[in-house]
Amino acid sequence: MKQCIHRGLLAFAALLLACPPAFAQDAWPTKPVVIIVPFAAGGVADLLPRIVGAKLSEKWKQPVIIENKVGASGNIGMAEGAHAPPDGYTLVLAPAGNLTVNPILFRHLTFDTYKDLTPVTNLAQVPNVLVVHPSVPAKTFGELIAYAKANPGKLNFASPGAGSGAHLAGELLKVDAGIDMVHVPYKGLAPAVNDLLGGNTQMMFAGISTVIQYVKTGKLVALAIASPKRSPELPDVPTVAESGLPGFEVTSWYGIVTRAGTPAAIIAKVQRDMAEALRQDDVRAKLASAGLEPVGSTPDEFAAMIRAETRKWGDIVRKANITVD
Repeated sequence: MKQCIHRGLLAFAALLLACPPAFAQDAWPTKPVVIIVPFAAGGVADLLPRIVGAKLSEKWKQPVIIENKVGASGNIGMAEGAHAPPDGYTLVLAPAGNLTVNPILFRHLTFDTYKDLTPVTNLAQVPNVLVVHPSVPAKTFGELIAYAKANPGKLNFASPGAGSGAHLAGELLKVDAGIDMVHVPYKGLAPAVNDLLGGNTQMMFAGISTVIQYVKTGKLVALAIASPKRSPELPDVPTVAESGLPGFEVTSWYGIVTRAGTPAAIIAKVQRDMAEALRQDDVRAKLASAGLEPVGSTPDEFAAMIRAETRKWGDIVRKANITVD
């Protein structure tokens, strides 16, 4: 009898030792959580965490604070997240380029993207569309490629800057379609779009939400969607694959990362609660109005995506010999 009681006490003691961490994880967060956005307020990269953050604040009973840390192509905000304590209280909204391209382009970062940060989830993605100025003598994607091949170097394409997603998309098109075009970099998205509208440049890859108003008013012509499927925003515009270039895909996405070493249970909770928020009808409606498609992938799925995208764009950076000052 005594032996049975002794075994029972040992088992109960073991259970008590196992419980505190679980209770601590369930109680997290016990203070405000910060989401660093490495770009200025007002854009899609700022809107997305504010929409999701509001839902998390309701669920967690703690403020979720959005902090815009601008500069160095997003590297300043990323660095702050990479140097934060590994406790989950500092998250970073990371656009695709910051996780896949910047580590290749910028050789003197103050952090190691892959060692100092860990993936949490891919929050949402934005389909890209290839648009041209109406003066371009091509009304379909096929006509554009034919024109480019007949007139090497005559077409140019705009981008918000060297190494940006729009730049890499143009370089990928050059490689996959076997055409020659001239890249025209700008210092930001707004001046790039403005010059395209003015006819100073001829074409550009851009998020649908950025240019759809100009497509609908005829100021720009949408030739192809650079995603695996058509966009409900522009249902009559075929994909690049449908237009004769299978496998071509350029999708902008926005993920959440945090400091490496953060407990796995906390990372799992953040991902789970963010995915739950993304399933809510009001959140989906707000994202749709901004041209965003919710994702909510697991940390492992997101990590695999980052690896694949890094290989893909790394090859393009090297083939195009893209550098930044």
